Formats: sequence, C-alpha cells, structure tokens
Amino acid sequence: MPGKARPGKQKTNSSAKKRFKKTGKGTFMNAKAGNNHLLQQKSKKQKRKANNLVVTSSAHKKQLKKLLPN
Repeated sequence: MPGKARPGKQKTNSSAKKRFKKTGKGTFMNAKAGNNHLLQQKSKKQKRKANNLVVTSSAHKKQLKKLLPN
C-alpha cells in the first residue's frame, strides 16, 4: 500500500530483559547484588537474603516500562 507509512516496532532492551522481570500487576522485580563471588567470607544469612528477588524501586518504573514494552 503506497502512501501509508507503517510505524516501526519498539525493541526490547536486551540488558533490561536479562536483569528485570515484570510481574502480573505491572511491577518489576530484580535480583539482589552480592551473590556471585567472595561467598566464603559472607554469612549464611547474607547469602540467603541475596538469593531472593526484590521489588524494584518505583522511581525506575517509568524508565523500565520504556525498556520492556511487552
């Protein structure tokens, strides 16, 4: 169809999709830092708490919605 411009698709940001997970309610979750190396000197409690996902700050919600459109 000549004359009609088609808008391009928005691409998902690859680094964001590896780091953040969108929940059913639209909030974002991410992993805590500090659970990759130098684990020998950290307490069991510290390692256990770093193993969980946490809700991302609401200050970043608008930015994350642009990076992860779907």
